[in-house]
Amino acid sequence: MAKKVLISGYYGYDNFGDEAILSVLIDRLNRFGADITVLSKSPLKTSRTYGVKAVKNFDLFLLMASIASCDVLVSGGGSLLQDITSFKSLLYYCFVIWFACVCKKPVVIFAQGIGPLQRDMSKKIVFSLLSRCALVTVRDLKSQLYLKNNGIEAQLVSDPVFSVDLPLNEKEGTVGVQLRDFKSIDDAFLFSLAQQVVNRYSDRKIELYAFQESLDYNICKKFDKMLKTIAPRMMTEIVKFTSQSEIIVRISKLEYMIAMRFHAVLVAIKTGVKTLAINYDAKVEKLAYEAFLPLLTLSIEEDFNAPFDRMEQLNPDDLLEFSRSKNFEWNLFDSFFA
Repeated sequence: MAKKVLISGYYGYDNFGDEAILSVLIDRLNRFGADITVLSKSPLKTSRTYGVKAVKNFDLFLLMASIASCDVLVSGGGSLLQDITSFKSLLYYCFVIWFACVCKKPVVIFAQGIGPLQRDMSKKIVFSLLSRCALVTVRDLKSQLYLKNNGIEAQLVSDPVFSVDLPLNEKEGTVGVQLRDFKSIDDAFLFSLAQQVVNRYSDRKIELYAFQESLDYNICKKFDKMLKTIAPRMMTEIVKFTSQSEIIVRISKLEYMIAMRFHAVLVAIKTGVKTLAINYDAKVEKLAYEAFLPLLTLSIEEDFNAPFDRMEQLNPDDLLEFSRSKNFEWNLFDSFFA
């Protein structure tokens, strides 16, 4: 009989990275003929996109009924267990895990990045719940060590998107810039970044990537206006997230990518694009450190020249070699799905 697998995560919000993770996970589950249900903000869209069942993530009755009737709960991937973005969202994801434990359902933590956890209460809740899970996997060494130091044994895996074969297209000389709204990013930083882009790439097309329209589009528009203020004839285009395949193909043709979001950096690496990461979150810093990428902080005092110089000197073959080293260990999970 097919296993009933319930998936909990940041799904149905039109976020490129999370939807990419969901797509990879569903593809794997389909190999086992699993009966899949996804907790989603937009259940109808999720159901149509992936050919699975989906229920409203904040419908308490349906949520609890779905947990009670599943065979296994998969929580993740992404960075669900952190309180820097929202304490309420942490409590939600922890409630899902807790109720599954109450119902005696095996819980699989799927390739998550853990933290930051700023509150003592957050740490107490998360560590207590993870100690009750059937399998805990994390996508970076810092998360693994963080949990180990707090008594939780976790298996280290790569981000599941590393397991996807992506196209290696000829580079067209275009420069990609991927931004998202964030509390510590200000106009002074954006203007300095725009000046650097204009100084170096005024003769190239600039593509501005909105990976999640609700958080990315307005800041992309603002940055586009800054570029045009400095260089009115500059060629620019704002690229919205419509489909994963379209975004991936466009990124694969870039010469350079300057990116904030984790999966923008990841896709650029996997397609051999010279990349400069913007350090707005620990997960981006960790990936840049692993891949030897230059990292730009959000400080206006920073020397922008050095990170851009390092980006331009990167060897695409080194990036591809790094991405090939990040094999995803599906065998850790398959026994829960079969």
